[in-house]
Amino acid sequence: MSIVLDSKIPSGPLDQKWSKHKMDSKLINPANKRKYTIIVVGSGLAGGAAAASLAEMGYQVKCFCYQDSPRRAHSIAAQGGINAAKNYQNDGDSVRRLFYDTIKGGDFRAREANVYRLAEVSNAIIDQCVAQGVPFAREYGGLLDNRSFGGAQVSRTFYARGQTGQQLLIGCYQALEKEIRKGGVKMFSRTEMLDLVLVNGQAKGIVVRDLATGKVSSHAGDAVCIATGGYGNVFFLSTNAMGCNVTAAWRAAKRGALFANPCYTQIHPTCIPVSGDYQSKLTLMSESLRNDGRIWVPKSQEISDKLRKKQMSPNDVPEDQRDYYLERKYPSFGNLAPRDISSRAAKEACDDGRGVAPTGLGVYLDFRDATKRLGEPVIRARYGNLFQMYEKIAGEDPYKGPMMIYPAVHYTMGGLWVDYNLMSNLPGLHVLGEANFSDHGANRLGASALMQGLADGYFVIPATIANYLVTQKPGTITTDMPEFKQAEAEANERISKLFTIGGKRTVDSFHRELGHVMWDKCGMARDRDGLTEAIAKIPQIREEFWSNLKIPGSGDGVNMELEKAGRVADFLEFAEVMCYDARDREESCGGHFRTEHQFTEADPEVQAGKTQPGEAKRHDDRFFHVSCWEYKGPGTEPVLHKEALEYEETKVAIRSYA
Repeated sequence: MSIVLDSKIPSGPLDQKWSKHKMDSKLINPANKRKYTIIVVGSGLAGGAAAASLAEMGYQVKCFCYQDSPRRAHSIAAQGGINAAKNYQNDGDSVRRLFYDTIKGGDFRAREANVYRLAEVSNAIIDQCVAQGVPFAREYGGLLDNRSFGGAQVSRTFYARGQTGQQLLIGCYQALEKEIRKGGVKMFSRTEMLDLVLVNGQAKGIVVRDLATGKVSSHAGDAVCIATGGYGNVFFLSTNAMGCNVTAAWRAAKRGALFANPCYTQIHPTCIPVSGDYQSKLTLMSESLRNDGRIWVPKSQEISDKLRKKQMSPNDVPEDQRDYYLERKYPSFGNLAPRDISSRAAKEACDDGRGVAPTGLGVYLDFRDATKRLGEPVIRARYGNLFQMYEKIAGEDPYKGPMMIYPAVHYTMGGLWVDYNLMSNLPGLHVLGEANFSDHGANRLGASALMQGLADGYFVIPATIANYLVTQKPGTITTDMPEFKQAEAEANERISKLFTIGGKRTVDSFHRELGHVMWDKCGMARDRDGLTEAIAKIPQIREEFWSNLKIPGSGDGVNMELEKAGRVADFLEFAEVMCYDARDREESCGGHFRTEHQFTEADPEVQAGKTQPGEAKRHDDRFFHVSCWEYKGPGTEPVLHKEALEYEETKVAIRSYA
């Protein structure tokens, strides 16, 4: 059966599409909303906001998370801020400028209409969060304060010290708890989705495992919303919490949902460097630090060598021997160059032998000049909790010397394909936040993740889900139907299969091995040969996983190794599709950097001063589309479907921040 990708983008001028679409969308009267049950998987900012909003509107909502509380969702880890076009600083910001910065930041690989809608609702998000009591920082005059972030030349990022995600999640959590108390939301914590249930080809329920008792059961609904975040942990070492996984989205993909642009992963430039093989995750230092911190390495390899060997202090490096490489290469944006560009510049400096960490993979983030200019009390007020976190982890006082940072896997722009209503190609399956592909293109600008999650949850899905629900007769689906029994049996069989392997290797050993392959071959820099090697290697790891895995204990009750095993099994399938996507996309764009496709001195664009050697080289004539992959089973090449991108107002150009 052929798959038709209808994005359902409304007609009309760009700045009127969302208003027109809401006016044209179907409505359900309040009395009838109570008849519909909506399943929401995930309780972070996207899922929690959706569950609270839908219940407030009158729908019956079942919300699921694998954490012991919605307050432990990984949205809590977003530190730096959330973008909106309020223009409180009177520095020239607007909805259209936020839109353009976002679509340019994504290297012109996002849907134009979706990105404009995101910018359009951004101001309402701030109003919503202020009404909930989110303690945003304020300036002297009483207005909410803003700071700068990468990829923008205006101050549009609202923040609560270095705890923005946490404070936003508390506001969302309070709204969710109110609806739980009222009875509109039934909350299922410590419950993990294992499968999506289709009835007549439409998403009508999920199979879950109670992580406390081990019981596998099913839940039916009239529609399903997945808001379970990204897949960065396919690399093993990432800034994501260790529990973050691809399982919910991937199980939907195995049921026929298309996975869009999986090769688009974001490398964040300000992470604490890897210190040893014992590590199971990496720690992110907020991008907000790049407002006042200056990034540099020594100009000479000799000084770098002394720093690596602790024969010299970074404070003793003379000013004329410091290479502030972002300020040198990108004078218009400096240390606030976008994440992908800043990350590649750090790698370039370290590849040149000028890295300062003992491993050679590290650069400095220095607050010396800002402290002299503003005073230490101001720096403490802005970044105190981040400085404290760095000192606890790195064992060095960042008030006395520079931080050491290096790029690491952070966010994923790819995700399940959705249309303008946030519905996947599987009717009834809606996908929100980082779990979908729709808003960031090939690279996400800092402080835009929280913006998208809350836009999807508070404003988009409440206005669009009725378009599907009005086509359904509520309450006709029950867990007694054979489709649910079949899905439950398959989930139990998979769990039993994991226990019967009886091998010798731990789950983490397989995850780490896969992570090494993915980072080396599909990480910050990629090439066709390396990706071909990965596509050959991943099935070998997967085969040994299913023949030599050891899981202690049983499935009756708490078993964290079983939880991890199911997630790693999914990563071992998903990683292969990710590498196929990266190999097929014969261009560089945003976070997807193919070494064969970069500008050189010989290119006329470089000679004309439009870009620099080493920058990402797109091929718009061949790849101005969304790559949507249909899974065909392990070891079988997935099938590629394409959604052509259509820009009505945006002029596609070389992405330059010089």
